[in-house]
Amino acid sequence: MPDAAFSSKLQLVLKALSVSRGRLAAEIGVDKSLAGRWCSGAVRPGSHNLERLTRFVAAQRPGFTLLDWDRDLEDLAALFGVAWPPQPEVAPETYGIPLPGLETARLITAHRGDVYEGFWRSTRPAVVAPGRFCHDHGRFRRGPSGLLEFVLGNPDLRFVGWAMPFEGQLFVITSDPTGIMPSFVIVNGVPMPKATLLDGIILTAFNALRVPAAYPIILERIGDLTGDTEADDATLAALMADNEQFAPEGSVPAHIVEHLLRDVGPLAAAQGGDLLLTASRTSRLSSHMAGEP
Repeated sequence: MPDAAFSSKLQLVLKALSVSRGRLAAEIGVDKSLAGRWCSGAVRPGSHNLERLTRFVAAQRPGFTLLDWDRDLEDLAALFGVAWPPQPEVAPETYGIPLPGLETARLITAHRGDVYEGFWRSTRPAVVAPGRFCHDHGRFRRGPSGLLEFVLGNPDLRFVGWAMPFEGQLFVITSDPTGIMPSFVIVNGVPMPKATLLDGIILTAFNALRVPAAYPIILERIGDLTGDTEADDATLAALMADNEQFAPEGSVPAHIVEHLLRDVGPLAAAQGGDLLLTASRTSRLSSHMAGEP
C-alpha cells in the first residue's frame, strides 16, 4: 500500500544516517528497487521488513524502536538531530562568509579561478566500509559572488559551498543543504594554466556515528564547462545520478590506493613515511597518473 508519510520518514532517517538506498538494501537483504519503492512511497514495508529495517536503524542509532516510526516528522527529525522542515537549497553566492581575506580570495579567483573550473570526480576512502572507496562527482565554477562555487555529491548526498584560493591551496567550505552539516576540504593548488589533478584532505563528521574523520581525497578533472549554465547544471546532475555508492572492487589503481591509505604516525615516520596525515604528494601522484616510474 502506498504510504507517503512513511517514505518521508524513511528518507529523513537515511539522510540523517548518511545511508544510501543501495546500502540499506544490502544491509537488510532486499532488492535495491524495493528500497527505492519504500523511499518513493510506492509501497510500505511489510511487518517482517519493517522489523529488519528498524533493527538496522537501531544499530546506527541505539534506542530506536518500532514505535519511533509513529513519530511525526518534526519529532523524528529532532530525535536524529537534523533540521525540519528541510532547508531550501540556496546557491552559494547568496550566503556571506565572515572571513578575513575574503576580498583577497575574490581577487585571486578573478585572476586564476579558471584554472579549476570544470567537472571533477573524487576518489576517497569509504569511512563506513573500511577497505572500500567512494567516487563523487562535482564542479568548480566561478559565481556572481566572485568566488569559486563548489558542488560535490552522488544520488544520496550533496554538498555545496565555496573554494577559496590562499597561499597555494584551495580552502573549501561546504555543507549538506538538508542537514546543514559543514565539511572542510583543503587541496593543493597547482601552478599550471589548467588543473587536471588535485589532492587534499577532507574533514567531516558526515557518517552514521557522527564521528569526525580526516582522510585523503583526490580530484580528477573529467570535463570542461561549456559556459551554458543550464547545460552545465544538467551535466552535473547526470554525473551525480549515475554515481554508485562504492567504486567496484579492484577498480581503484594500486598507486591511488597506496596514496589514499598510506600509514602515518611514529612507526611510519621511523621507516621513512609520514608522521602526520598530509596532502603534500601531488607531484609524486601526478607522475604515477602519467605512467612515469
